[in-house]
Amino acid sequence: MSSSNSFQPNRYRDRHFECDAVKILPGEYYATTDDTLIVTVLGSCVSVCLRDPKLNIGGMNHFLLPSDDSTTISSVSESARYGVFAMELLINQMLKLGADKNRLEAKIFGGGNVLRGLTLNSVGQRNAEFVVDYLKAENIPILASDLLDEFPRKVYFF
Repeated sequence: MSSSNSFQPNRYRDRHFECDAVKILPGEYYATTDDTLIVTVLGSCVSVCLRDPKLNIGGMNHFLLPSDDSTTISSVSESARYGVFAMELLINQMLKLGADKNRLEAKIFGGGNVLRGLTLNSVGQRNAEFVVDYLKAENIPILASDLLDEFPRKVYFF
């Protein structure tokens, strides 16, 4: 089994899909070469599902904010809670597993405005804009996206 992550994964057997699964929480990421379902639940957070289709290496992250606006750098601010770090951590982990950055493809989800009436400075909107801009700058094609609106999402990445 070849997988890697920044945490002790929450592994379980998914009864609906009858397969091994890993659930990731905000600020976590997971990458693997195995046939493992990766699952998360999103509100205003965003998850990026990346894969190298040639080598069947895939991974997902779950971040809360696009960036850390503080001026101090610490291990907390360099965590996967922030989009810029979450993307770097996931991509680097996939490269360690053998993925080729030139083959990576993305599907992106989340950024919902789940707190109705709170439209000023929407975290979901900022997260969605960040991830689209980041992937464009890194030349990683977005194959599918389900961003914004007012609904939470549960994402299953096979």
